[in-house]
Amino acid sequence: MADRYGSDVLAGNNRRKPRSTEQPVEIGMVVEDAQTGYVGAVVRVEYGRMELEDRHGRRKPFPVGPGYLIDGKPVILTAPKRSAPTKTRTASGSVAVQGARAKVALASRIYVEGRHDAELVEQVWGEDLRIEGVVVEYLGGVDDLSAIVADFRPGPGRRLGVLVDHLVTGSKEARIADAVRRGPGGEHTLVVGHPFIDIWQAVKPERLGIASWPVIPKGVDWKKGVCRELGWPASEQADIARAWQRIRARVRDWNDLEPALIGRVEELIDFVTAPGD
Repeated sequence: MADRYGSDVLAGNNRRKPRSTEQPVEIGMVVEDAQTGYVGAVVRVEYGRMELEDRHGRRKPFPVGPGYLIDGKPVILTAPKRSAPTKTRTASGSVAVQGARAKVALASRIYVEGRHDAELVEQVWGEDLRIEGVVVEYLGGVDDLSAIVADFRPGPGRRLGVLVDHLVTGSKEARIADAVRRGPGGEHTLVVGHPFIDIWQAVKPERLGIASWPVIPKGVDWKKGVCRELGWPASEQADIARAWQRIRARVRDWNDLEPALIGRVEELIDFVTAPGD
């Protein structure tokens, strides 16, 4: 008698069933419900359900999930992919201009004292500056600011804005700023400053988990003193650089900066982008 089942009764079960793959549901996608055989195009998706329309124009609702076929292959339908939200504000808080290209750099410039100042300004105001065509450069100190301004030759359509650290009454920085105002090109130069010993202090201390910035005695290098007070390495310049990166990484946008810095930077941007006089 012939063996109707063959020599291995389990041989027919050894075939591996195709595995379902996840597929985000999309409007217009043609889907088959594996259980009922209903085939239709997705015409609506909301609240975990979708509506399919067959070739006769009839519509039927189905849940988003497993149990469907696309081109004969099993799929698990998932929620539609959401596009990233459109950014509406820049880090400085200004209205973001979508798709705007950077302008050709203006003849006007903004100078800041050091590399850390320039990095922080770029981090928060970079988008605004590129749209306006403003270049920020760092000086490495302001002791020779009068000569630097004279060399720049400010004039109509070629303005110069300068951001100075620790610009308080009676300070060396205040005397230098006054000399610039009275010197050649002073009419087209704006020197402003914040009251902080260093740009580090313009970052709100709570962003670092401290109530206030440490008070460092006179005669002690301020940055090294701060690092030691905070328990950070401070023996080498590389330690100071790492400390600054640690601080700057805590700045998300303008809300993490002190108003005394925010106002001065925006004042400089307005000054150098004003129509030529």
